[in-house]
Amino acid sequence: MFRLRLTNHGLKLGAYLAIALLASACSTNKDELLPHGDRTMMDVWDQGSSGSSSSSSRQLLDARQDLRRPLETRETDNTMFTRTAQNEIYSQFKRLPNPDLVMYVFPHLAGSDPAPIPGYTTVFPLYQRVQYAMPGERTEAY
Repeated sequence: MFRLRLTNHGLKLGAYLAIALLASACSTNKDELLPHGDRTMMDVWDQGSSGSSSSSSRQLLDARQDLRRPLETRETDNTMFTRTAQNEIYSQFKRLPNPDLVMYVFPHLAGSDPAPIPGYTTVFPLYQRVQYAMPGERTEAY
């Protein structure tokens, strides 16, 4: 029976050989992959923009005309998405109603030396903090 005995040195040598084979298999020549002729980039640009034939030039101009936007602005399309001072004040997070409560405080004595306090009326909000609705949440009365 044949036994193959690999040492640590033999494993390293095998690993280096495998890496070298993989690296050489992936290598290629730049000129082979991206061939280039005698024309410069300026020549390619000039030919593409002026066109070698009048029909291709006309097609290019028609395509450019289709892609052009009109000069006038349509405010109805962009007003919902444009940030303005008014938009920022009246933002998409609407304030929820916070009704005022009116309370009458009867005459009473207050303090460690009881001092008479006359009766008075005060107003305070129902909720301690201002509450905001989530975007799209209904804020009008049900």
